[in-house]
Amino acid sequence: MTVSDRWLLPDGVEDILPPLAGQIESLRRDVMDTCQRWGYQLVIPPLIEYLESLFTGTGHDLELQTFKLTDQLTGRMMGLRADMTPQAARIDAHTLGQDGITRLCYAGHVLHTRPRHMLTGRTPIQAGCELFGSSSETADMEVIGLLLETLRVAGLPKVHLDLAHVAIYENLVREAGFDRDTGAAIFDAMARKSVPELDEWLGDCPKGSAGDMLRKLARVSGGRDALKEASSILASAPKALQEALEQLERVADMLERHFPEVSFGFDFCELRGYNYHTGLVFAAYVPGHGDAVGKGGRYDAIGSDFGRARPATGFSLDIRSLASLGQRASHSSGLIWAPANEDDALEGVIAGLRLTETVIRALPEDGDTDPRTRGCDRILVKRDGQWVVEHLD
Repeated sequence: MTVSDRWLLPDGVEDILPPLAGQIESLRRDVMDTCQRWGYQLVIPPLIEYLESLFTGTGHDLELQTFKLTDQLTGRMMGLRADMTPQAARIDAHTLGQDGITRLCYAGHVLHTRPRHMLTGRTPIQAGCELFGSSSETADMEVIGLLLETLRVAGLPKVHLDLAHVAIYENLVREAGFDRDTGAAIFDAMARKSVPELDEWLGDCPKGSAGDMLRKLARVSGGRDALKEASSILASAPKALQEALEQLERVADMLERHFPEVSFGFDFCELRGYNYHTGLVFAAYVPGHGDAVGKGGRYDAIGSDFGRARPATGFSLDIRSLASLGQRASHSSGLIWAPANEDDALEGVIAGLRLTETVIRALPEDGDTDPRTRGCDRILVKRDGQWVVEHLD
């Protein structure tokens, strides 16, 4: 390894430098402040946990995304978190153990063994909210509403929301009687919207069978007409699937009433996630960006693995991606340059200004540095024995 190679970062891992780092941190704070104003309490889960906890109820794809290592104290296997939702479920079920409704929010780095797609790295800054203790559609709408509000705060006013229901896929796969490996392959093909691959796995399914319904649903997406087409395809399906379609229609009605500015549609291949969702799922998109900027849904089963079954719904998003996509107005008033002067009065003025402003104090090594090169638009100067702030020409 050469000297220059020592400072290379792994693929998909990056330093975040000024001014982007400041923009990301400002957005993270604004998103968390927004969530807390909705009644969600901040939690800070650990970066590392035992694998049994991280993988509880989550499915195989989260395991593939998790870096693993051995705990030197106990010899047990540990993992660096790839998703914070299971951690929030553990906190609700085991650590807090509260009765009634619990609302939690979080933000922090997660680590992936490989990028989820070409537009992201391996160290996203995940933020999200989880609502525990309610199985109502009102709770689902609250979470969707909060997701839309955080995207507005991030400067993404034009949003499209895709809706789907995991129970439709689960019931059809169960009725078709696919083995575990085939079911997993079908799930993966649908989640990647690979219709040819899905057709290959389904084979020659009889007309009207569960496999045939899956094949047809994979080709259905769009607005209200797509929901009608899905209803026609599932006309002979079990009652649970009819109820799932009815729920999608009710949620669509609520979206039209409460968020008329948001376009929405139905995508029955919208199964991306970590396989722990059990009901309504949703994903938010913005024009010109192929991947979802936020996604979530209902996952009522995960808490049972922690010894306390609780209905749950929530969403997550990547602060790093939002910072690069959003169009947030800058509220910075610029920086103030203070000379390298030992005047005690200057010290007091700087301390007072720093309560509301950013002041950069010159050091002896700065010499005749132009304050403008440090991003300053004002300077402290002494006039008639008083230190005052003046704008630079």
